[in-house]
Amino acid sequence: MTRLSTFAVAGVLLLGGQAPGLAQTAAPHVYFVEPADGASVTSPFKVKFGLDNYALKPAGDASPESGHHHLIVDGAPPKMGEVIGAGETSLHFGKAQTETTLSLPPGRHKLTLQLGDGAHVSLGPQFSSTIEVEVR
Repeated sequence: MTRLSTFAVAGVLLLGGQAPGLAQTAAPHVYFVEPADGASVTSPFKVKFGLDNYALKPAGDASPESGHHHLIVDGAPPKMGEVIGAGETSLHFGKAQTETTLSLPPGRHKLTLQLGDGAHVSLGPQFSSTIEVEVR
């Protein structure tokens, strides 16, 4: 195992590099795989969700650093710590699903993907992504 002095590690970190042998954890990232932002789609259309550097678990699972997707149609994302409601425009994917098919009327629609914990509580804006689509 390589030993690094405190000064060597500090120097590497100050310069934005990574010291050998030290793990760097990437931030969690919630995103739409498809459709792309600004896409023109025909209803019904497929929506695929992505999640990196965080565990995808079903509702009810209280494991740390995990959650499941919620899709909000034409609405604002809930604030961190708020329970994510369920209804026609707030869809829960509590079985840890990563895709769905949506049927929306023609026009522009805003889709927000929000990660919630096992109790459907919003993990905040850093765990959300918003796109717009044009439904023909």
